[in-house]
Amino acid sequence: MTAPIHDGAGSSTQRHGPRTIAHVDMDAFYVSVELLRRRELVGKPVVVGATGGRGVVAAASYEARRYGVRSAMSGVEARRRCPDAVFLEPDHAEYSRVSRLVHDVFNTITPLVEPLALDEAFLDITGARGLFGDGEQIGHTVRSAVAEATGLTCSVGVATNKFVAKLASVEAKPIATPAGINPGRAVVVIPSGDEARFVQSLPIERLWGVGPSTRRRLADAGVHTIPGLLTASTPVLTAAVGSAAAEHLVALANGIDERPVVPDREAKSIGHEETFGVDISDVVQLRSHLVRMADLVAGRVRRRGHGARTWTVKVRRGDFSTATRATSTPQPVDDHWVVLDALAAGMEQARGGHGVRLLGVSASNFDELGAGSDGQLGLFDDPPREEPSSTSATAAIDAVRDRFGEGAIRPASAIDAQRRTPRSR
Repeated sequence: MTAPIHDGAGSSTQRHGPRTIAHVDMDAFYVSVELLRRRELVGKPVVVGATGGRGVVAAASYEARRYGVRSAMSGVEARRRCPDAVFLEPDHAEYSRVSRLVHDVFNTITPLVEPLALDEAFLDITGARGLFGDGEQIGHTVRSAVAEATGLTCSVGVATNKFVAKLASVEAKPIATPAGINPGRAVVVIPSGDEARFVQSLPIERLWGVGPSTRRRLADAGVHTIPGLLTASTPVLTAAVGSAAAEHLVALANGIDERPVVPDREAKSIGHEETFGVDISDVVQLRSHLVRMADLVAGRVRRRGHGARTWTVKVRRGDFSTATRATSTPQPVDDHWVVLDALAAGMEQARGGHGVRLLGVSASNFDELGAGSDGQLGLFDDPPREEPSSTSATAAIDAVRDRFGEGAIRPASAIDAQRRTPRSR
């Protein structure tokens, strides 16, 4: 076998022949993890999220999908469609733990793994073919190893590029219909040379970038299918979606995607948000929730070994309008008390006196701790006097959470609000 060549992005190509890319997607991941410890719910319609009735569905079992329940659907609509569904509170710590087991399996196949989420990733398996066989064999090897490590199933798409591999994994998945559940093909391989034919057999909304708005603009231009997109003139497509988007869509319609698999892609942000069962207007209660969420996010930032320069608060008001307010620090921060006052001020500004339906905190713009501008202290570098920062205290808190989970310990000022407020997510 020809030795792989590693390019600057960390992916690999072969001196001869196309790449082999796999997209691995866990099947109903959140629900499947829950069913591992709730065996009595296997075969029943199960929904993760929307436990308070007002949140959104994070995941639905295939039994629930038979009734039309899907992720991102409101809890109200999910209950209307499937009154007998069992709704479970999400356990993100457990999902992260199982996700690490899954990604450990991926890393035994190839070092070229690009995580997309807890439950999916791209694998460049070009260099693994000599050891594990062709793309289809590797797909089945991955499925068997994941099942052995976690007890869960996954679907695998294999192709010469990321876009087509992602489409293929969708075709490999189980399908829920009112009549029953089709287990799916498990592994779908699109051979080299068949990319365009495969893509052009799919609905136009399967092209990346064709959402509802773009689809309407294409339809207004007389373009309703992928073959129709390819026969449309350049001026027509450009007028409908712009020149850059037109070029992008034509390439995808021909099954072309030159992007490499980029391993170990780091998250651009870390956050936590919750939808409340009732709108909250009380300032003290809101601040208590803000303290708790900021504390959780700061703990996750510390686990990265970095700090964050940008901290953002997100507010969704009772009328469903959403606003965010961000604060930036000259130096990276990993302690929520340093930015808490700024986040609280941003929360009040964002809600504008309205009741709050959803509240969230996120951190981004990561950097090494101590990386500042000319060693100058920033505006938020002095912690509020009421809650002094302590490296030893945060280390002890992190140790407890690492062992017992994120909910094992929290700021005292946040406990009462969490007990008193019904939450759906």
